[in-house]
Amino acid sequence: MTSVPDRARVRLAGISSRAYEHPADRSALVALRKLSGFDVLLRKLFGLFNERAFRLTYLAGSVRVSERQFPHIYALVRDGSYILDLPDVPECYVVQSPIVNAMALGKDRPFLVLTTGLVNLHDQEELRFVVGHELGHVLSGHAVYRTMLLWLIQLAARIAWMPIGYLGLRGIIWGLEEWFRKSELSCDRAGLLACQDVDAARRALMKTAGGPQLSELNPDAFREQAHEYDAVPDLRDSILKLLQLQGNTHPFAVVRFAELDRWAMDGEYERILGGEYPRRDTDSSASVGEEVRNAAKSYTDSWSRSEDPLAGILRGVAETMTRTGGSLFDRFGGGRGGSGPGNGGDN
Repeated sequence: MTSVPDRARVRLAGISSRAYEHPADRSALVALRKLSGFDVLLRKLFGLFNERAFRLTYLAGSVRVSERQFPHIYALVRDGSYILDLPDVPECYVVQSPIVNAMALGKDRPFLVLTTGLVNLHDQEELRFVVGHELGHVLSGHAVYRTMLLWLIQLAARIAWMPIGYLGLRGIIWGLEEWFRKSELSCDRAGLLACQDVDAARRALMKTAGGPQLSELNPDAFREQAHEYDAVPDLRDSILKLLQLQGNTHPFAVVRFAELDRWAMDGEYERILGGEYPRRDTDSSASVGEEVRNAAKSYTDSWSRSEDPLAGILRGVAETMTRTGGSLFDRFGGGRGGSGPGNGGDN
């Protein structure tokens, strides 16, 4: 696929974040939004962090993107917000740092932060993908849940001397880290929907792993590398892969590449561009039970595709989750209706 000119880019009016969210990410978000009083808890938790002071820090120490400063990035943020039909166009800041990174921060007034390392690494269309990825975090409202993870990690460090309490928290943190990684896969999809250029998205993910020498990178070879990582021959390697995930909030680069490549090619991406996607005005009727079953099915399908020797063992666990997890949510009132926190800003 080639680059898509601005005039051909499809606007996704009223698109719900459920359209692009990975099933494991989507099921967690739908469930949390339906928990009575959870929005109040999140606001209190978020109140522990001074969002206004945080924004002032970037206002004072970085460059705010505008028509006069980094105008090409300003145009990308406005265009991505238009394509994903965000209620407001978030502010964007560029901060001097050689580290390749981008963030979406804040809740009431979300804003984006891009490092100069990232800006210098990517061309215009690759940056469009990265900006769209961060706008996906804003539309999904990931910030408040990520704040929970960071808060729990700090708490775990303080009570590390209490073995039982620490182990209990580590179990929760492990689950949140798994959700965190799936939320990154979600927003890779949002980035592709915003840029609508599969080749640019592939290039951006390869450059994240291998640097700016694009002539030295090859998507077919990178795809083969992803397959080799998946198809380890020994169960010991499978265990090592699980252990290497501990403490990581982002999937490895080859995993992100393979997951986005598969999603772009399996028909769902094209259906969304064709107008077949859930709208925001139907979010309140989403079924928690159905989303839990979709999440379990997603894991089952992933392990069915995988050649990892551990996948066959885990497949039965996911099938059990499919049968029991969704019915439990339906039985105890999590099925439909209710309200919770909306799609606010996040990081």
